[in-house]
Amino acid sequence: MRILLLVVMVMMFANAAFADDDFVHVSGGKFLMGSPENENWRSDDETQHEVSVGDFFISRYEVTQKEYYALTHDNPSTFRGDNKPVENVTWLEAVKFCNLKSEAENLTPAYTIDGGKVTWDLAANGYRLPTEAEWEFACRAGTSTPFNLEHSIGADEANFYGHYPYEIEENYFSQSKLTTKPGIYRAETVDVGSFSPNKFGLYDMHGNVGEWCWDIYAPYSDSSPETGTRRVYRGGGWNDFAKNMRSAYRAAAPQERRLYNVGFRLARGATGTGTITTHAVQTATSTGKKILIAFFTWSGNTQGIAYEIQKQTGAEIFEIEPVKAYSENYNTVLREAQRDQHRQARPELRGKIKDFAQYDIIMLGYPNWWASIPMPIASFLESYDFSGKVIMPFCSHGGGRFGQSLTAIAKLAPQAVITEGLSVHYSGGGALKSNIAKWLADNL
Repeated sequence: MRILLLVVMVMMFANAAFADDDFVHVSGGKFLMGSPENENWRSDDETQHEVSVGDFFISRYEVTQKEYYALTHDNPSTFRGDNKPVENVTWLEAVKFCNLKSEAENLTPAYTIDGGKVTWDLAANGYRLPTEAEWEFACRAGTSTPFNLEHSIGADEANFYGHYPYEIEENYFSQSKLTTKPGIYRAETVDVGSFSPNKFGLYDMHGNVGEWCWDIYAPYSDSSPETGTRRVYRGGGWNDFAKNMRSAYRAAAPQERRLYNVGFRLARGATGTGTITTHAVQTATSTGKKILIAFFTWSGNTQGIAYEIQKQTGAEIFEIEPVKAYSENYNTVLREAQRDQHRQARPELRGKIKDFAQYDIIMLGYPNWWASIPMPIASFLESYDFSGKVIMPFCSHGGGRFGQSLTAIAKLAPQAVITEGLSVHYSGGGALKSNIAKWLADNL
């Protein structure tokens, strides 16, 4: 009895010692993770299922640039500001930061890092990334609606591509039907805590930057995978449409990839005993550089980029064309594009690449349509074996850069290596040649 009392007192002392105003103590429980089948714009990987989480602490704010620089003496962020969230950090850099902060405060580091292999000590009292389940539980704060506000989120409530609120896609030409109207698009990150918190007191769970979680990306039916090729990040960022900020939306990227709209927040709290070792790695099976440029175009912007890349590389080129062409009318093609995305269509394609296996690198080009890939790109990715291939994505866009198109590619080609992408504003203007040259030099 005395031993049990001592253990309880030690646990109470540990929790009391962590009375940090920047962290929230979340009492665990059961909840339905994922989205119901009738949630608009849900993805197939959001199958709803009951999950239990234990008590844990999670930071009120995303890790800021000031906090990150203080321990790493580095600031990779695109949008500078002490109180803006750090972004352009890889998943591996995020877990290293967790250990640095733990060591600085004389806590037991949660992670042992061996290259791309990371082992989590479940009993450690140091800082860590939240699990995907913890993140969604904390984000929802007791809600079961698409957003934790229990209504469609607006640009005065979160930092995202405010021109495109929830369900704008199918209501673009009849916005009177929208519960939340289009708002401002800031086109950059803002200081953490700029908007009201959710019911748990957590800020920016929707928008500003996406947030790395501990988990390897996999179907929910594959419980706690130890290996894979992608890590999960959640919440959406400054350039995301509202549909991709839903509480249940799952994004994924290689753990070595830096993204200008992804940062992280910290968690603490023991979840049990033992360790979990995971390894999410990309490997190309070929060491050659046989290149194919494959692109889908509508207005001609992507085509112009593709042919400039061909001019600089001498690579073979292939145009991805649906059998049934999209309308040449701009308003009509907007409707057609959102329709195909909504139902996750796979348009039939013209032509076939002979001996696809010979190519080591696929430079994949497309316009950013409704913050993701056009569906002919999905058809293309599912038509060939990309295992061990290198995908170098490039896109033309009107302001949202890649949107969530990189996540879509990551999910559709899980065994491919994905390099840094090249996003081009419309046709690229006079800087196109030099921007392509730099992209090629950095990635080939």
